Amino acid sequence: MRRTPLLLLPLLLASGATLGAQSPHFGFSLNLISPTGDFSSKTYPAYFSPSAGYVIAPQKETYDVGLGGSFTVSFPMDRNLAIRLNLSGSGENGTNRAAGEATINLRHSQFNVGGDLQIFPQGTAFRHRGLYLLAGLSADFEQFDRSFGDPLYDYTDTTRKSRMGGTIGVGHSFGYDAGMRFTLEASYHKTLTGHDVDAGDPPSTDFLKVGFGFVF
Repeated sequence: MRRTPLLLLPLLLASGATLGAQSPHFGFSLNLISPTGDFSSKTYPAYFSPSAGYVIAPQKETYDVGLGGSFTVSFPMDRNLAIRLNLSGSGENGTNRAAGEATINLRHSQFNVGGDLQIFPQGTAFRHRGLYLLAGLSADFEQFDRSFGDPLYDYTDTTRKSRMGGTIGVGHSFGYDAGMRFTLEASYHKTLTGHDVDAGDPPSTDFLKVGFGFVF
């Protein structure tokens, strides 16, 4: 069982040397996060609460559009392909409402560490210019907060969750071959693991992300 990691080690070292030999492109972006699916709106059925002593009406949870930021390092491998390392974070506010109950303030925040493949159909990966397609995986470190008080200061219940996410998207770099270029990128993120609500997991954190930034 120990042979597999030893066999992979030369490949990892070779990969690291290849990445280091390239001229990377560093990027920053400001992102708008638009929740989709159950992350946007989910209704939970009525249930009997032993602590309250009565049936709690159906609860509807919704999250609003959030803000985030990303830092990226793109390593061109050839004219059409680049490998991009991606660090990003974001946060969204929401509410949980049920008839006859006080509104619960919701707050979701996450930090993502991921890697993407970028495909440049026009062969401009070395210059990071023009149209590109992307697909990747990420480790998502999430926090879900619930409070009856001020949503900025009075959180009373916190759930932390680490799970894997996947992303696909399209982007475009505007500008000249040298110097700073502006980027516009749209992508879709989906939670791939740990989203079984029946087992007590939070709903899948699915969202559309639109980012505007620059790369150099």
